[in-house]
Amino acid sequence: MSEPAPEGALDRNRVRTLIMLALPAILIGVVSALVLFALDELSRLLQHLIWENLPHAVGADPDGGWWIFGTLTLTGLAVGLIVRFVPGHAGPDSAAVELGGSALPLGTVPGVAAAAVLGLAGGVSLGPENPIIAINTAILTVLIGRLFSRVPAQLVVGLTVAGTVGALFGTPVAAALLFTGLAGSMAGGGALFDRLFLPLAAAGAGAVTMTLLGGTLLTVGLPAMGSPDGWDVLAGFIIAPLAAGFALLGVGVFTRVHHTFHRLGNPVLFTTLGGALLGLLGVIGGPLTLFKGAEESAALLAQRGSESAWTLVFLAAVKLVALVIAAAAGFRGGRIFPAVFVGVAAGLAAVAFVPSVPVSLAVSAAVLGVVLAVARDGWMALFIAVLITGDVSVTAVLCLAVLPAWLVVTNAPHMLAAPDGGTASRPA
Repeated sequence: MSEPAPEGALDRNRVRTLIMLALPAILIGVVSALVLFALDELSRLLQHLIWENLPHAVGADPDGGWWIFGTLTLTGLAVGLIVRFVPGHAGPDSAAVELGGSALPLGTVPGVAAAAVLGLAGGVSLGPENPIIAINTAILTVLIGRLFSRVPAQLVVGLTVAGTVGALFGTPVAAALLFTGLAGSMAGGGALFDRLFLPLAAAGAGAVTMTLLGGTLLTVGLPAMGSPDGWDVLAGFIIAPLAAGFALLGVGVFTRVHHTFHRLGNPVLFTTLGGALLGLLGVIGGPLTLFKGAEESAALLAQRGSESAWTLVFLAAVKLVALVIAAAAGFRGGRIFPAVFVGVAAGLAAVAFVPSVPVSLAVSAAVLGVVLAVARDGWMALFIAVLITGDVSVTAVLCLAVLPAWLVVTNAPHMLAAPDGGTASRPA
């Protein structure tokens, strides 16, 4: 029986391994950001064509009801045709998969990219998270497998998720928080930060690359709150769980809506129907309730004070319904960005009802509650809420506000459906 290696030798081997894997981790982060930037720019160009150039060329009003309804219906039809006929069927249904997972075959990338770009440009209420992670994992599993054949494929997938999340939000902190729970449950020795080293390298490289390319996708501005007091803590305790409960109204019916759409069988039918319903919601809620919600959240904050409390509640409700329909009807996209819009509208409504509550606190607490209900990840919800406000003084209040919000959502249904249109099981 051989004796175990001395502790110093294990430490040296661990350091050597981290150094050797740092290069592919950084490469993964850079490529993840580049692909995200390319997909986002392509969707922006197509959005400009659809919502500005074309209506002006034909003398139509891009904010008019017929243009909104027609565009979203045609977007649904186009995405349905891609899902039905393009090889790979645009990857798995975003409503039925978590972020990450196993890498898709490289041949599915064109279909996933086309469906995602059309959805983003056409005004569908979903973000780019799920499809861009699927695209990046497919590309980078092949690329890293050829350049660094000894790097395990599952590690490449995990680092790609970290790199893409870092690029999406412009900081590696979100990826570090997401991987803390995973790393804490992983077998094997070594300090926790050893296991976060490579995800941080990938996420940091992705964040820096995206910043150098022109910034992140989620940029909003809120006034500083100042030093919080007891009333602020109480407000956070109330707003966050109320916002979570509001979001659960949509989450609770999600699997049934998903099942109803998928009973039609043919994706051309249910995505076209979904697009038509999104068009009707766009007509009802107006242009602010369209698209993924990042720029729209910033616009809503920029015009705060100009809308009544009940108008803001209405906007939040329309966007929540649009998010449920878009995710359930077979469109490819993520839910974080539209959930942020719902939270921003709900937070501004809270301020309109109770003007003494600081805007920064109300909006960040509401975003915390909504994202927590939709994504069911406390770290992600807390990070997005802090990112929205950009005010360190709010962080302590949010760390307390997340506790009652978590109690509200912990036993509620998850916003996840089975691939066959049924209800998926998901661990708490």
